[in-house]
Amino acid sequence: MVVAGDFKNGITFDMDGQVMQVIEFQHVKPGKGAAFVRTKLRNVITGAVVEKTFSPTDKYNDARIERREMQYLYNDGDLYYFMDMESFEQVPIGQDLIGENFKFVKEEMMCTIRSYQEKPFAVEPPMFVELEVVDCEPGVRGDTATGASKMATVETGAAIRVPLFINTGDKIKIDTRTSEYLERA
Repeated sequence: MVVAGDFKNGITFDMDGQVMQVIEFQHVKPGKGAAFVRTKLRNVITGAVVEKTFSPTDKYNDARIERREMQYLYNDGDLYYFMDMESFEQVPIGQDLIGENFKFVKEEMMCTIRSYQEKPFAVEPPMFVELEVVDCEPGVRGDTATGASKMATVETGAAIRVPLFINTGDKIKIDTRTSEYLERA
């Protein structure tokens, strides 16, 4: 059980069937009246953020978010298949749970699957990936009026801005959280 008076940043709990995570909290003790806890909460599954006030004695059930490393195998239409490396069980996950930054993931990469009560709700790709550039314009010396970058396509089909010195066939390191080029691999 989680008591509202014991809220800390990052705690997850089940509130009315929704999994909520405390982003910010503040214990308020006014001069008159009872104390209360003012919070900002994020719905872990939908990502919605709400502000709510609690009595310090309110009690809620713990919500344990499970994180499992799984290998991405392939996609078949709207389903993406992942394999648990310990049990070799294959888990299909719908395209609606796959995030925008999944465009940098290729087959056999390890991803983190977040689930609540054995039901997956999010897929986190690795923070950094190394991919080969399959198509990019040649960099022209002295062409720095555009901020010294150009568009390149990597082996997964995603387009990314890279410096002028990157050529087709180079391996580059990409931050999947920001979709930005980091360095040559």
